Amino acid sequence: MKTLLIAGDRSGSGKTSITLALAALLRKRFSVQTFKVGMDYIDPSYLTGVTGRPCRNLDGYVMTADEIRGIYNHGCQGAEVALVEGVRGLYEGAEALSNKGSTAEVARLLDLNVVLVINARSITRSAAAIVKGFMAFDPEVKICGVILNNVMGERHKEKAITAVEHYCGVPVIGAIPRLEEMHLAMRHLGLVPFREGEEGSEFRDRIQAITDLIGQYVSVDRLLELAGDVTPAPSPEYLRPAVNRDLTIGVAYDEAFNFYYAELFDILAAGGAEVVRFSPVHDALPRADGYIFGGGYPELFGAELAANTQMREAVRAAALAGTPIYAECGGLMYLTEAIVLKQGWQQSTQEQTYRMCGVYAGRTVMPAARVVTYIEGSSAADSPMGASRFRGHAFHYSDVDLTKETRYAYTLTRGVGITGDADGALFNNTLGAYCHLHPVSSREMFAAFLHACRSGRTEA
Repeated sequence: MKTLLIAGDRSGSGKTSITLALAALLRKRFSVQTFKVGMDYIDPSYLTGVTGRPCRNLDGYVMTADEIRGIYNHGCQGAEVALVEGVRGLYEGAEALSNKGSTAEVARLLDLNVVLVINARSITRSAAAIVKGFMAFDPEVKICGVILNNVMGERHKEKAITAVEHYCGVPVIGAIPRLEEMHLAMRHLGLVPFREGEEGSEFRDRIQAITDLIGQYVSVDRLLELAGDVTPAPSPEYLRPAVNRDLTIGVAYDEAFNFYYAELFDILAAGGAEVVRFSPVHDALPRADGYIFGGGYPELFGAELAANTQMREAVRAAALAGTPIYAECGGLMYLTEAIVLKQGWQQSTQEQTYRMCGVYAGRTVMPAARVVTYIEGSSAADSPMGASRFRGHAFHYSDVDLTKETRYAYTLTRGVGITGDADGALFNNTLGAYCHLHPVSSREMFAAFLHACRSGRTEA
């Protein structure tokens, strides 16, 4: 199969729109598997949407080298082209003096050829200096081609292409003009998720317009010529489904809750669980041995979530009965007593309060300080996720204010939890945290959760 990584010289280079369009164009001819460097839900939702295959994340801070290879090989099964989207600038990561957590780390680890997207706004010959600097910074990162973005006019384009190809010895396979149509719809935590946006024709039209534009200005055939060749190894055992499924796990999945890594469903299946998806906005709570509430935007669907009284009461009853429940970020917010949106939030003229499940004594308030960070810590043995060290990430714009009596399962050594270094609020067999875990790097914790679900069923 063919493999290639699309990286940017910085955040805002345009690599997300470009990678999305290239994936859509390649999908017309091939089975395309996409990957996203870094811990992110929204870019992968777009790449999943245009290829029909779940995009998978690769992160050198959260995952080990073997885990990155395992996820990559698992995702590539049955694909003809693998396209990896980088994060931020090519060398941006968790540390100043190493590649840890960067796109460059993944490129080296998987031996991927790299096409570098340069924001060429207001520069021509300097574009060559940028490319040459990126190539010299780490010669083991194989930059094999360039795409210029934000080009204004033929003269700009010709000078920049000539300079890059002359001084750097790599081809420029595309020069994209500065166009408003290249921008995707934004929100307070980034792009609007594909799952939500696809309901609107304007959203679909914008993605199609971006795809059409990139098709005009970037040569897909030349892109494929730059791609490497690889035969993926077999999927690791921990991502292969178990033959016997003896558990049912309900996973909240709708317009309010859709921040999940694709491997969650693989890990649950490998652990012997059948997954039942349900909507806290629209449905009744299904019968299950345990429940998972992922992240998302519950604040934007506060009225709808509050109106589904039957669901809210059923979730609280399940928590009171000791059914294992795991909730991350948006799911944590849903389990508090209420979500309070302050006056001025999203241009509102007055404060708005929406009742939630009330599993935890306390409420969620928005907006609060924006938190975007890696997290590292340990979990206590007396929680449904078991005793383990873990790495994850947090990404939120809210504050969960719980009572002083609340017990916490997580102690953090990096990042910010619900309160200081404490995260993972406990109530019976319910754990709710701001920390997002990756199911592969934290597979022991998800195994402990499934064990708690089996134990609870046996006791019942």
